[in-house]
Amino acid sequence: MSNPHRIRAVSLAATAVLATPLLTGWTTGPATGAPSDPTANTAGQKLNWKDCPAPSAAQGGGSAPAPLPDGSRWQCATMKAPLNWDNPKSGTIDIALIRVKASGPPSKRIGSLVFNFGGPGGSGVSTLPAFAQDYAALRTRFDLVSFDPRGVGRSSPVICENDQQLDAFFQQDATPDTPAEKKTYLYNTERFNRACKLNSGKVLPYVRTTDAARDIDLMRQVLGDAKLNYFGISYGTELGGVYAHLFPGKLGRAVLDAVVDPTQDSKQSALGQAKGFQLAFDNFARNCTQQSTGCPIGKTPQDVRNRITALIKRLDSKPIPGIAPRLLTQTAAVNGIAEALYSKDFWPYLTEGLQQAYAGDGKVLMLLSDAMNGRSDNGRYSNLIPANIAINCADQKARYTTADVKASLPQFRAASPLFGDLLAWGMVSCTDWSVAGAATHPNVSAPGAPPILVVGNTGDPATPYEGARRMAQALGKGVGIELTYHGQGHGSYDSGSKCVQNAVNNYLLNGLVPRAGTVCY
Repeated sequence: MSNPHRIRAVSLAATAVLATPLLTGWTTGPATGAPSDPTANTAGQKLNWKDCPAPSAAQGGGSAPAPLPDGSRWQCATMKAPLNWDNPKSGTIDIALIRVKASGPPSKRIGSLVFNFGGPGGSGVSTLPAFAQDYAALRTRFDLVSFDPRGVGRSSPVICENDQQLDAFFQQDATPDTPAEKKTYLYNTERFNRACKLNSGKVLPYVRTTDAARDIDLMRQVLGDAKLNYFGISYGTELGGVYAHLFPGKLGRAVLDAVVDPTQDSKQSALGQAKGFQLAFDNFARNCTQQSTGCPIGKTPQDVRNRITALIKRLDSKPIPGIAPRLLTQTAAVNGIAEALYSKDFWPYLTEGLQQAYAGDGKVLMLLSDAMNGRSDNGRYSNLIPANIAINCADQKARYTTADVKASLPQFRAASPLFGDLLAWGMVSCTDWSVAGAATHPNVSAPGAPPILVVGNTGDPATPYEGARRMAQALGKGVGIELTYHGQGHGSYDSGSKCVQNAVNNYLLNGLVPRAGTVCY
């Protein structure tokens, strides 16, 4: 039940997926000075491309990627990058890469197109093969390339607690109401953060978005490209914006889809998500009740909202059977609902899951919640959530207290009766983190960069539409070119809109920039 939309946006993650201030590695630039060139041995390295192995547990597990319909095989390699970009001689870190070569004639090949599917924390190595057919048109002139960012998957993954501990971690009440519940929640959060330091302390200071941007520029050089051509989704838009800021002269053609708002701090981002997910849920409820066959979870949108509110309230004190031996808790149910809102294709699953939950069966909602948390059917967790938290906490400067949460709860509840509490309590995810956060929000100003196509979806729950306009403005005049899609779900290119796909393909393949303010339906 996993899809690229979830991976692109996971920052409804942490103590319950809506817990850590979403997909936003907040960074302003290098810790000291201008971007430094990599050492000669990393810039001059030759990648040893081989057939790809099966994904590791940290990448999500599964089988080795199968050849594409035309017989093309996936190739994987490991790139060495400085662990500390401010002291490149202090050691290296492994960055896992994957590619499939362009399908068209060599004379038409432009170069590599590097993808980041978001998170932060999603494995590009395991994601790209799963959805490569969505990008078949782009492959006619580009090698499709993706990677596991540092701290993710096979790139020195951040490891915190084991699978059994993570099961307990995600079973806890992440919207505590009593002093005892708050004490337990804060203790569990602190224990998780201590485990991250104990098991991954060496890498935690070096998983900032600026570090990943520098890795991408090294990747560009090692791949043999004079310019970086880039497709970033969700958190990948922030990473792309930071790259443009650091290396404006090295950027080629770039698309940012499902856009993070670079002007917001972590609280503002979480509050924006509360509004975005509530909007998406209201759209789901309206759609269900407009079906000619009737809506099995409510007669009117307000009836749907009322029934789900009652369900969530009951689950707080009386969880129902989920996937044995685990129970569907209030937190897991809200996570599952959020997961289903990442794509309109998931709405039927949400309807089914809610209908079953009303009857006392929580299996479908728990499956959705597991997908959000990176849990596979065999009970193994990818490192999606640990990496998500590590990157967010290394990037974002704010460290909130329970007093901050208490003061903010009315705002969050007004923004979303369903998701507000969970997102508000997620503000404390970084409070006990062992590494100081870099900045309040990212610097994406990119004077001198070529046009960057910025695509926003009006119904996006995880990266609300307003972020696209603010990203375009922050990139700078003549750099950020905004395209609007009136749709549902997280992201636009994979929504099925031919208008969006044609605009993006025409830009990446032919260099033709759409008119700023173009609207697709």
